[in-house]
Amino acid sequence: MQVSPRRPIGVATMFATNGISISSVLPWYPTFKDNWELSDLVFGLLVTAVALGSLASTTLPAWAERTFGARRVMIVGTVITAFYLVGIGLAPGAWALAVLLLFFGLTDAIIDVSQNVAAVRVQTEMGRSIMSSLHACWSLGAVLGGIGGTAAAVAGVPILVHLSAIAVLQVGLVALAAWLMGDVSGQSNTRAPADSQPAEPSSKITRRVVLLALPAAIVATAGTMVEDIGNNWAALSASTLSSISISAAGSAYIVLFAAQTVGRFAGDLLINRFGRVAVARAGGVCIALGGLAVVLATNPVPLYVGYALAGWGCATLVPSAYAASAMLPGVAQSTGMTVVSWLMRVGFMATSPLIGALAEATSLRVALVILPLAGLAVVLSAPGLRGHKQKTW
Repeated sequence: MQVSPRRPIGVATMFATNGISISSVLPWYPTFKDNWELSDLVFGLLVTAVALGSLASTTLPAWAERTFGARRVMIVGTVITAFYLVGIGLAPGAWALAVLLLFFGLTDAIIDVSQNVAAVRVQTEMGRSIMSSLHACWSLGAVLGGIGGTAAAVAGVPILVHLSAIAVLQVGLVALAAWLMGDVSGQSNTRAPADSQPAEPSSKITRRVVLLALPAAIVATAGTMVEDIGNNWAALSASTLSSISISAAGSAYIVLFAAQTVGRFAGDLLINRFGRVAVARAGGVCIALGGLAVVLATNPVPLYVGYALAGWGCATLVPSAYAASAMLPGVAQSTGMTVVSWLMRVGFMATSPLIGALAEATSLRVALVILPLAGLAVVLSAPGLRGHKQKTW
């Protein structure tokens, strides 16, 4: 099927816009922690506010996509998150930041499902895998946001000035993305073949739907655990384990997400050649090896190598899980994706408090053993990406 090149470019721009958003805040985390004198445990609880907000969304993402359409949800949601960025720049303390991060997470979860619904529809129109490349655009946005935030912190730019500029940029980019993308309404209740099983109502999330989505959700959860460690702990581990200055510690975050970006751009080629399961298993091995390098690092080089391996390894996991969830038998696309999104955010929410508690009781080095364990989980759960009566991609 002939598809206008504007459509995938528009969806890709939407993903990149979303990636820039919260990643512009992350390089400031060590500054917040230092300025407010937060312990590892309190900091770990603080940064889970994003995941907690995501969990609070429950069935809202599927409802919003079906009620308003993916395009409108992405536009309005992105403008709302731009206001949150300005609020974060004005936050007077940890509690105010936690509240803003919570609402950011809720809104982001709603945007996330609509983005992936639009991505699957465009992928279906094109007849080949593009999900990994679209998620690569999110990672590229995350890298650019991290670079901008780190550069602003090093240069001494006030947090409010930096985040306000990002908010304006975000609104401009979402307008461009919406124009390029056009209508992506599609068939919001499209279901995969279900053999003889009855179809579920599109708005109903039953135990059967959860069980069908669970294998893909486990893979996605392991991938988001790596991302969460990159988001919330890479910068701190760089300064703690490798003596990198606080202002430059965001470089570890940039390395992880730069590697993820490259891995996602290469991911579609690999998936179309070897299939989602094999690529995910190889990624799990990379995460495990990279995690060990981070845990054992005493200087910047092995730490950067470890985060690069982990970023490459987790590259295809979330897009592959979303692609598989869109093909659950007898389940609407947005419903399958909402279930996977919600389940993976449960694990996402648990990661930082667990690392914070372990770091408080032992050390951050010991706590980061969770990273190679996430890689092992991917290796064991990758068969859950095989899907149901669909092409290998």
